Amino acid sequence: MNKTILIGMTAVALSLGACARKTPPPEPALPEAPAPADPNSTDPNSLEVVELPALQADLVAKAGSDTIYFGTDEYSLDEASKATLAAQARWLLSTPNVRASIEGHADERGTREYNQALGERRANATRDFLRSQGVPDNRMTVTSWGKERPVATGSNEEAWAQNRRAVTVIIR
Repeated sequence: MNKTILIGMTAVALSLGACARKTPPPEPALPEAPAPADPNSTDPNSLEVVELPALQADLVAKAGSDTIYFGTDEYSLDEASKATLAAQARWLLSTPNVRASIEGHADERGTREYNQALGERRANATRDFLRSQGVPDNRMTVTSWGKERPVATGSNEEAWAQNRRAVTVIIR
């Protein structure tokens, strides 16, 4: 075969090969959609909450407060807390189109796990009292933030006392 023809055929073959389709790389897998949030979950990261600031302000105005406080390592309700929660329950019962996220908190002392559990006990005690006043379970969720969301900074009794709390947050 003529050397020129051989070179020409090789050039054609190479140019055709360069134009050939290559197999595209596989498309990256899409991440799985997260599972729907359990409305009674105590994991704060799984709770989708839409707060309602105007109704929250109305709760505070009519019930006196959206927050109750606890002693060190305590989750039992004192008489002042019960009075505040009774007023919150009256407001919740008069406003049936809203739900409440009961959020338990702890001060900075103790381990993360201990404070998470203590915050949950505080939130559960709050929810249980509201339930005893007639607020239906399906209108309340419980969340524990442990020591993750302090309202007062500082490592002293004044700051710790403000952080040992349960807050009733009005949600959709």
